[in-house]
Amino acid sequence: MSASTSSPAGLAALAAEPALLGAARGTASAAVQAAPQRLAAPGLPAIFSAALRRLRAAPLGLLLAWGVLALVALWAIAPGWFTSYNPVLGTAGQQLQAPSAAHWLGTDALGRDSYARLVYGAVHSLSGAFVAVSVGLVLGTLLGLVAGAAGGWVEDAVMRFVDVLLSVPSLLLSLSVIIILGFGTVNAALAVGIVSVASFARLVRSEVVRVRRSDYVEAALGSGGRFAAVLWRHVLPNSLTSVIALAALQFGSAILAISTLGFLGYGAPPPTPEWGLLIAEGRNYISTAWWLTAAPGLLVAAVVLAANHISADLTRRRA
Repeated sequence: MSASTSSPAGLAALAAEPALLGAARGTASAAVQAAPQRLAAPGLPAIFSAALRRLRAAPLGLLLAWGVLALVALWAIAPGWFTSYNPVLGTAGQQLQAPSAAHWLGTDALGRDSYARLVYGAVHSLSGAFVAVSVGLVLGTLLGLVAGAAGGWVEDAVMRFVDVLLSVPSLLLSLSVIIILGFGTVNAALAVGIVSVASFARLVRSEVVRVRRSDYVEAALGSGGRFAAVLWRHVLPNSLTSVIALAALQFGSAILAISTLGFLGYGAPPPTPEWGLLIAEGRNYISTAWWLTAAPGLLVAAVVLAANHISADLTRRRA
């Protein structure tokens, strides 16, 4: 034994080493435990900075698409914020006025402000498209899930029914459903939603078949998991990624279809300011008051293109 260790100071140092090592281990473990907490709960500035970085990295076209949808959504939620005119009541002596500072998009044949009718018409068109997409998404997902999970003759029967729906032209099928249900925005939305069931069912069925063959699903079933529970917890959530992109695409298509039905007179009755009905009412004055048709037509085109652009972006992210 050396002199340094045999001295009283050396013995005291050796005796203090276990306590120092224990304190060091405690400090290290506390630091390791605190690190995930700092990573798991970032502050609000970090969240805002991350969102700002994503916003700066987004393409200009995608930002414009989200901006268009956000604007028409605000029109539907709070139309009184954007115009003070009544969309139904006209003003005497104000018929067919050209766009001006008082009436940004002119007036119609009854002296009603065209911009106000566009703003108040957003709630009818957007709510109808939302109902249509919801009906198609729910029914189509249910049919596709049953077909992809059951297989066998159940899958064949469901997919043959889907093929029949796809074989009928969408406009003809929508008109047939409206004749059965009756006219109106809600019935038109239900008709458009029933037409879109087949598209959702085919996509969900293919995704369910793909996910069901995955290793983690086989492991969940092999470990004793019930089929319904595995289907709900693993198969369905992992099958809805591409369905969201299709829902965005169908939202634009639903607005176009509802506007088409409104143009043909099968949607909302006058004087409801529905976008398709506005186009139909303005076609009689297209040579003298072109803005009555151009404004709602361009708005419908802008909303449909915005929804399609967002759907394409979601599809690229999935790929």
